[in-house]
Amino acid sequence: MVENASAAQGARIPAGIHGAAGRILVKEVNWLGDLVISLPALRAIRAGFPLAKLAVMVKRELAGFFDGMAWVDEVIPYTIRRGWPGVRDRLRAIGKIRAGKFDLAVLFPNSFESALWATLAGVPRRAGFIADGRGRMLTHGARPDAAAMSGHQSAWWLGMVRATLGIAPPPEPEVPRLEVARAHEEKMRAWLAERRVTPEAPLIALAPAAAYGPAKEWPEVRFTGLIETPQRFGAECVMVGAPGERGLCEKIAIASRPGAIVAAGETGIGELIALLSLCDGFIGNDSGAMHLSAALGIPAIGIFGSTNPDRTGPRGPRAGFVYHRVRCSPCLARTCRYGHYDCLRGVTVEEVAGALMAAGAFAGVAGKN
Repeated sequence: MVENASAAQGARIPAGIHGAAGRILVKEVNWLGDLVISLPALRAIRAGFPLAKLAVMVKRELAGFFDGMAWVDEVIPYTIRRGWPGVRDRLRAIGKIRAGKFDLAVLFPNSFESALWATLAGVPRRAGFIADGRGRMLTHGARPDAAAMSGHQSAWWLGMVRATLGIAPPPEPEVPRLEVARAHEEKMRAWLAERRVTPEAPLIALAPAAAYGPAKEWPEVRFTGLIETPQRFGAECVMVGAPGERGLCEKIAIASRPGAIVAAGETGIGELIALLSLCDGFIGNDSGAMHLSAALGIPAIGIFGSTNPDRTGPRGPRAGFVYHRVRCSPCLARTCRYGHYDCLRGVTVEEVAGALMAAGAFAGVAGKN
């Protein structure tokens, strides 16, 4: 192994890769929360190859995640439809990789297909964890070690980058850090100005849905009650979520006495990042919005049920979570096999609101009430 220009940051690059990796493609993960959690590994690649052109390939609906990241040189979006149209979509994706003339493909997903795309596209060096029967397609493959499989999920991707490319993680654990695109920030400032009743009051974002399933979703009535708590501090609430979650957000907002602004379905990922950056706090289920808020550095509280916060909890300077470790949790299931959802129903409004206050969401106004 030889050191490159990033040795001061602790990176060491295999001699056979560093000189030949002028163009690097990172095949990104497929979920918003995983994009955030894997961000330290992407930054490690950038630090390890400071002179390379760095491109990411990601699902089209997630491409806005990278809008504020000037250190990523290119974003290649793709869409895979169901059935026969999906075959054409896959060939188109492979064609995009081939056209990029990449020297190295780093595969964050563990899927066979991601390795197949890079192989068929003729990328000469392909790095990733050996999984899903794809070992022979990887020129720089490794099996996950104990460190990658334990602790926080971010260690998985950092471990893969270290094991396959020789890029050591920073001495101190790095938390995800998000940049906001200025154009999105200006747009969301204007959007809020048209809807806020008290613009000078704190603004708290609430995310009541989770794509994973009911075992991640705190009861609706608790979110309705939660809207009352920020009201005691003169704060306003904004409900965030995907287009399919707008109905739930509207239902909760209408059921609450103070009401709330509903942003669900009105923002792309880049705009959602900008909106959350303008908030003074966040409360939500274990979801992509939770991870975004934590990485933006605002007070962010995640509510955990079937999933394990030690593994996928929010990482950030003012992030925290509320979790009741009942006998059957974490089960990692989408629905409760016993039907009681006690891990979520036991979490109270007062408990969650208290966690947000402890994280500093109302530090500037608490003394006035």
